[in-house]
Amino acid sequence: MKNSLKLEHWQEYLIEAIALGFLMVCIGIYATILESPSSPIHEAIASPLLRRVCMGICICFTLIGIIYSPWGKKSGAHTNPAFSLALFRLRKMTGKDAIFYAVSQFVGGTLGVFLISQLLGDLYTNPPIQYTVTIPNNLGWPIAFIVELCLSFGLMVMVLFLMNTPRFYSQVGIFVGILVAIYIVIAAPITGMSINPARTFASALPAGIWTDIWVYFLAPPLGMLLGAELYLYLSCRRLKSICVKYCKETPTRCIKPRHETV
Repeated sequence: MKNSLKLEHWQEYLIEAIALGFLMVCIGIYATILESPSSPIHEAIASPLLRRVCMGICICFTLIGIIYSPWGKKSGAHTNPAFSLALFRLRKMTGKDAIFYAVSQFVGGTLGVFLISQLLGDLYTNPPIQYTVTIPNNLGWPIAFIVELCLSFGLMVMVLFLMNTPRFYSQVGIFVGILVAIYIVIAAPITGMSINPARTFASALPAGIWTDIWVYFLAPPLGMLLGAELYLYLSCRRLKSICVKYCKETPTRCIKPRHETV
């Protein structure tokens, strides 16, 4: 009982909170610079598509920086409870670790939004930025659900197969950043591009905007779980080489169940 309550991996949990909090701060800064009507960058870049491309590039480099940072290498830089859940399904995390990763991500992301709202004020909290909330566009929740599910599924499948391709596994974090950038360009006008329940919650709580939030709580985990199931079906023999990290060739420990089974 005492061992079950011991937070052996508390450092990883703390890093996950800081990582998503930092990401939310960066998202807020980038969105304000690019989309606030009073921003000179917004005035200089008239095309919404081009602004989304710029947003995607900024998030791409931010994610890559987080994943390959010393702290990101230590925790795995999930920054997403749906990803942690899928790794639990693959038996690469204990239930306790997956739960505390998720709790840390929700808390850290929310604190990040509160921080940037204090720093940027009305520029960030008022429309059109409005805490960078993610809500479906006028196509409604069915399309948003399908889009979020497919994007999450695609990301999970890519990560799992690249992790088991020796030629590419050291570049998984780079591919993640690039794919998320593409997702932002394509999906931001449709869903706000979340694929992350903690990211959506972090914006929704201070904004008080809960429109169709269930879509963002259900579609990303379901998509990533489906990606994990597809991987198990096609490549179960190579499952042992999966770590909980995007960047697995690091000197830091790779947390996993002590009696791992596949």
